[in-house]
Amino acid sequence: MTPPYRSLLDSPIGRLIIEANDHAITRIAWCDDVSPPEPNASELTQTASAQLHDYFNGQRQQFNLPLAPIGTEFQQRCWQALCVIPYGATRSYADQAQAIAHPQSVRAVGQANGANPIAIVIPCHRVIGANGRLTGYTGGLNRKRWLLACEHTPQHETASHP
Repeated sequence: MTPPYRSLLDSPIGRLIIEANDHAITRIAWCDDVSPPEPNASELTQTASAQLHDYFNGQRQQFNLPLAPIGTEFQQRCWQALCVIPYGATRSYADQAQAIAHPQSVRAVGQANGANPIAIVIPCHRVIGANGRLTGYTGGLNRKRWLLACEHTPQHETASHP
């Protein structure tokens, strides 16, 4: 098996590692390691890096990338439901469980979100507690708070309405 291609991106809230195979992005994760793996960029990881850069600068609300997250069928359904949450909007874990026709699986949905291998692009940061409070995020609640605030700034809202 060919090792994944990877790029590193220094974002306003920390370094990201972007990994891909020959056809799709397979992982975007926070890379807080002191010594991250050596980059081995491809056109696809560079495209993802550029789109993320645009997102962080308020110039992009949707990503146009082929994705291939690896997970169970249940996780895949959860991640697909995340992708339909609009930019700047939030949903509760119960809303997400309802969206995948498993209303009693709120905790399992939370676990699936926690296993999301493609941060930001598959926007698990947009899922909050039913009481409106921020709960769990693999990158930490400070990053989740920043991402949600980023999507609610006037600069980002006007970026899509020329």
